[in-house]
Amino acid sequence: MYAFIAIALFTMQRTPARPAVGLVGTMGQEMVLVLFGCALFAAALFVYVFYQPDRVEAGEEKTRHMYLLERKEATYENLRDLNFEYKAGKLSEKDYAVQRASLEDEAAAILAELESIEKARQVVRHGTRRAGVPPNGGRA
Repeated sequence: MYAFIAIALFTMQRTPARPAVGLVGTMGQEMVLVLFGCALFAAALFVYVFYQPDRVEAGEEKTRHMYLLERKEATYENLRDLNFEYKAGKLSEKDYAVQRASLEDEAAAILAELESIEKARQVVRHGTRRAGVPPNGGRA
């Protein structure tokens, strides 16, 4: 936008001095063109920023299982980084032990929840009937 204004001012300075002919003179026409260009640019920018298409593409729907798998990988990566930093001498033994215990607790909680989800999936795959319970739930 500033480039348009700079060009307009530069071209106005280069035109020879003429007697004032009115608003429709050469300088008036140039100014109208510059203002029209600025308004067109502002409108295009407004549409580009605020236009929302009818169909917005959304990412893949994440399940709890997928989220936990991502967290497990991130936690393992954090443990690897922690071990590397400890071996490089960036952490004291006390800090290393505290952070490692925290990450191991987090990993254990994630693994326990993943296991419970897997067990629930197994029950659903093989049916929810328990041994000794008739298919109608014991009702006659």
